[in-house]
Amino acid sequence: MNKTETAKKSAKKTAKKTVKKKTPKAKKLFGPDVYKRDEHGLLNGVEYNFNDDGSVNWRSMIKPEFLYPNKSWFDMRNQEMPSSIEGLKDNQLLIMLGGIKDLARLRGFNSVRFSTDREEDYVTAKCTIQWNGNYETDHSLITYEDVANATAENTDDFCYKFLETIACNRAFVRCVRNFLNINIVGADEIDKSNGKPSAKPNSQVTSNAPITPSGLLEKTLRDKHGVNSFDAFKELLRDLWKSEKYVNESVKDWNSFSDIPAKEARKLIGIIAKWLKE
Repeated sequence: MNKTETAKKSAKKTAKKTVKKKTPKAKKLFGPDVYKRDEHGLLNGVEYNFNDDGSVNWRSMIKPEFLYPNKSWFDMRNQEMPSSIEGLKDNQLLIMLGGIKDLARLRGFNSVRFSTDREEDYVTAKCTIQWNGNYETDHSLITYEDVANATAENTDDFCYKFLETIACNRAFVRCVRNFLNINIVGADEIDKSNGKPSAKPNSQVTSNAPITPSGLLEKTLRDKHGVNSFDAFKELLRDLWKSEKYVNESVKDWNSFSDIPAKEARKLIGIIAKWLKE
């Protein structure tokens, strides 16, 4: 066998060896391993940004796809709404519910609880979140809660049908972003009424349907407590004053239900209901 044949044979053997050599398979990632937290309570594999004081800069952790320009901000100033979020300040932006959920997942929480209170066209929701401990809280669990409402006055006709859900979403958004020092308003928090109260479904329309807190107070007093006039209500207020259940110097200036500020009307609904049950 000459040198040329020997070289060809040797080359074939090398080629065969190369073909037979198998590439090791990449190890499949196992979810729990990827989702582990380090000794500081931070997720492994996530790049965190920090403030000068050492705390996590949660604002910088919001993914751009969860942010968009706040149309209302630009409309109020007769400015054209930009097509992107680039260069916009926090008060010119809105954050989607998905972004809030993503932040909560990054931070880590132990439980989320909701409680609601409804008075026909007005729902108040409280969201309570127990956050996992991390280096920011000296590794102790910490509980934070916040409240929000959904009413006929701050929802559109579609959302009006789901006041409890809207109120809970708003409370959750507010609870997360306030705890994490996020100053961008949640898209779920904004008033979607366009300046006019939501219309009740036809099956629920009544001639005396209240669309304001003071109107709701008037209807509640009439339907549930037999107080059929503003004069009778003033008598009730005197009794509340004497028992120190409700003391407000501004009462003397109220001449009709419409004079009652929204905040005080809501407060009185709860106080009267509780007082009359005692």
